[in-house]
Amino acid sequence: MEPTVLGGKLASSLVAPLVKKLFVTGGPGAALVDRPVRLTGLVSFRGEQRTLGEKEVRGLAGRLVGDALDSPGERPFPRDEETAVADALAARLLALGDLDMDDVQAVRLGHRELAARLRTAAGPRDGLSADAGHFLDSATEWACLHILEFFTRRSTFVARTLVEQTRGQAELIAKVDELITRVPRPDARDTAFERRYLPYAAEQYNHITIYGIDLRDSPDRWPLEVAYLSLEATGEEVHAAALPGERTDPERTVRLPAEDALRTHDRVLLRGDAGSGKTTLVQWLAVTAARDGDRVPYVLPLRTLIRSGTLPAPTAFLTAVGCPLTPPEGWAERVLTAGRALVLVDGLDEIPAAERHRTRDWLLALIRAYPGNRWLLTSRPSAVRPDWLAGEGFRELALTPMRRADVTTFVRRWHTAARAPEYEALLLDSLHTKRDLARLATNPLMCGLICALHRERRGYLPTGRKELYDAALTMLLARRDRERGMEAVDLGEEAQLELLQRLAYALVLSGRTEMDVATAESIVERALPSVASAAGRGDAATVLRALLLRSGLLRRPAEGSLDFVHRTFQDYLGARYAVEEGHLDVIAARAADTHWEDVVRMAVAHARPGERAVLLRRLLAEDSPRLTLLALACLEHATALDPGVRAEVEARAGKLIPPRSKDDAKALAEAGPLVLELLPGPEGLTDTDAHGVTITASLLAATEPDGALAVLRRFREHPALDVRRQLVGTWHRFDERRYALEVLDHLDRNELVLTCGTEAQRATMPLMDPWPRLTFDGAHRAAEIVGCVPDTDAVEQLQLANNTALTELGDLAVFARLRSLLVHCGSARGLDRLASLPLADLLLIQAADLTGLSDLTSVQRLTVTQKLPGTRLTDSLPTGASLRYLHLGDEATAGTGLRGLSHWDTLKAVYLATKAPLTGEDWSEVAGLPRVTVLLLDRSLLLDGLGPMPALPGIVSLSLRALRGDEDLSVLPARLPDVRHVSLAAAPGRALDLGRATALFPGAEVRAELG
Repeated sequence: MEPTVLGGKLASSLVAPLVKKLFVTGGPGAALVDRPVRLTGLVSFRGEQRTLGEKEVRGLAGRLVGDALDSPGERPFPRDEETAVADALAARLLALGDLDMDDVQAVRLGHRELAARLRTAAGPRDGLSADAGHFLDSATEWACLHILEFFTRRSTFVARTLVEQTRGQAELIAKVDELITRVPRPDARDTAFERRYLPYAAEQYNHITIYGIDLRDSPDRWPLEVAYLSLEATGEEVHAAALPGERTDPERTVRLPAEDALRTHDRVLLRGDAGSGKTTLVQWLAVTAARDGDRVPYVLPLRTLIRSGTLPAPTAFLTAVGCPLTPPEGWAERVLTAGRALVLVDGLDEIPAAERHRTRDWLLALIRAYPGNRWLLTSRPSAVRPDWLAGEGFRELALTPMRRADVTTFVRRWHTAARAPEYEALLLDSLHTKRDLARLATNPLMCGLICALHRERRGYLPTGRKELYDAALTMLLARRDRERGMEAVDLGEEAQLELLQRLAYALVLSGRTEMDVATAESIVERALPSVASAAGRGDAATVLRALLLRSGLLRRPAEGSLDFVHRTFQDYLGARYAVEEGHLDVIAARAADTHWEDVVRMAVAHARPGERAVLLRRLLAEDSPRLTLLALACLEHATALDPGVRAEVEARAGKLIPPRSKDDAKALAEAGPLVLELLPGPEGLTDTDAHGVTITASLLAATEPDGALAVLRRFREHPALDVRRQLVGTWHRFDERRYALEVLDHLDRNELVLTCGTEAQRATMPLMDPWPRLTFDGAHRAAEIVGCVPDTDAVEQLQLANNTALTELGDLAVFARLRSLLVHCGSARGLDRLASLPLADLLLIQAADLTGLSDLTSVQRLTVTQKLPGTRLTDSLPTGASLRYLHLGDEATAGTGLRGLSHWDTLKAVYLATKAPLTGEDWSEVAGLPRVTVLLLDRSLLLDGLGPMPALPGIVSLSLRALRGDEDLSVLPARLPDVRHVSLAAAPGRALDLGRATALFPGAEVRAELG
């Protein structure tokens, strides 16, 4: 029988009542005054005060068996065995009285062992079928389970158990203490030592150090837990071999946080370029393991281990790295044997090539001797061939360059650790607007250098980035290895520079960033005779390998090729060589190529004053906005320069920056991302100039979003309305969340409308303080609109444009203080449900049904462009409203004309843009409006010369819209004799001649407006 079926037959509801009747009720207390009560004294069918006899026990067993047979579903055994099973179960239950134990001892046995004791005491079960026997055994175990549950709930049991446990524990503790005193066990000594070693390791490695920086006020060491940045590692996923007939899946690149490298694999070879964070990751893994206590970390820097000549055995791991703690004898071996170790071997590239194979043999011997531990080996990519340890089960991963978000996080954490928060924002702005600087900051080493230099100079990077690059090169080529205690490098700093700059210039001239190794070897070979310190180090191939391994500037992106780890170093060194060789004409001739932009700037930095002047004049001679701006950018690198040349560059660039109109801003943006680091402000700019700068930065967001954001962020507290409108209107060009938090949420919201067009923008809106004026453009459902507004009572103006998803306008009634509403929703209904809102402005561009419009009596300004129902305006417009402005456009009056318009004698302004011509009756309705002083007419009404339009002496202001310039306006002065203000708006792409209108209205102010 299936176990699930049998379990249902033996439900607790059948067994529990039986068990309860088998035992007498116990009294309170712990039963300590006499010896513990045996089971024979607990069962209700033994002793002097029986409440249950043998007959009753057999009856209860028979009822349990019968109920099991009668329950729904499959029978557990044949019906003809019912009596035999009941007798056997009763015999086992009666055997409880024969067991020589108390309830505590019974519970200690467990229900299965107790059932076995009862089976033995009751004797064999002869003559039962297999199903019946299985049921009997299961019923016995089930009953024993409830019996033990019954015991544990008795007050005497609970109290006596606690007393016995207390006595037993005290006796055990005393014996263990005596044993430890006599003979301390190895695991006790190990535990005591690890209580000292793990905190030591956590503290020892909880710091980051930048080697090669010599600064007065900037730390070269700070807490790892504050500054650690999780980097990404990549590797190729290994697929299992395909079965016959199956297609093999292509290899897939796996990306994971670097600190998770050992969570899915016990053996990892981690590659990374110089300064990519390999050693920092090793320290982080050691610190986290020591604090978690799940693994014992060993940090083994190979450059330290190799000095003794013999790589250490486990017993010497701590001594080899200078740990002052002395472990118990054999401790390290016991840790490794138990598989509790995290062995972190750092810097395979930092030992001589001849030692690497010996190191591999040492490591593999340890792994084979002590399986089950975790092993990490780090190296620069070029130190050993690919798959160097793949055959030994090592997974190869590579640290990836830092992304922009990683750089931002690193800078923030660095300044937190250095306690210099005042410099953080300034540096981030520089990193975002200066592209060559951003390209340099792609690993923790370079980011740390930039942070330190920036802080050292009180918030300014070096005047001209040459000083920054010089410091970086000195650090990478010489000081870093020397200060880490490594042996002297094979090549000196000057020799490395000479060779590297020749390689860089060859790449610059070719317009490429990568060259094959054979080409590089030939360049080095030609250079070796003139580089004395390198000539004796071997042939060109040997010297090139040394550069690849130790310079930190070259790498092998693929087998047989090499490139520079940073493009900015290639440009810097290439420019250095070009200037040394007198190739300024070559540089000037290539300046129009954007790929040479940084080469030109670095050439100015390296050149002598006279050479700088020649190069800058060549740039100005091209009379190109971009080259003029490039010349301006070069000035920061020109420490010494002819004052006349500097003044000429600044004067020419001053005509471009700041832009003074929208067109100027567009033209300036075409010069490219270089512009971002040259844009000024907001200090010292007029409102017009500030507006132009923000337009330029907005247009450059498509190619340089971080730099554009850094510029716009400076203007977020600017008071000018045009500047604030530009900032709020360019949200869609940026990451929604970041722009909202860094710019939008800081704006003065007065007269600003925030437009939300995407799901991502909706998701960001709750993160900002409320916006009183909102536009939702596109298909947003009512629930989505309401859900993204953190405070519906704060919304005063709502525009729903091009919305095909919203169907019920009544859902907007939650905006209880809404005063202005625009509806462009082709499926929307339910205007009447908005009657409770204090709507003053209503613009109906499109709706499925205008029923209910007449109920909106609070409206004072009304725009309708779709056909109104009925034959008169009073049939659909709110007759109870005190309208002051009415705009009737497109098809609005197709069925009604202007009949009934005079009903609203409160009107002060009327805008007529209907497609149908107006009749005399329509014009008489206009003439019947006593308070109208403002008349707005669309071009469509001017095409027939305004037909029967009467004289309207009360009109003071006239607006004409969508003009193309060919309209006949000559009839207007006579019919509007009192006009004092005329505004003209041209149709898109058209220009207007204001002189003609000025001549027609000699006594009026005539001006042009945007259409």
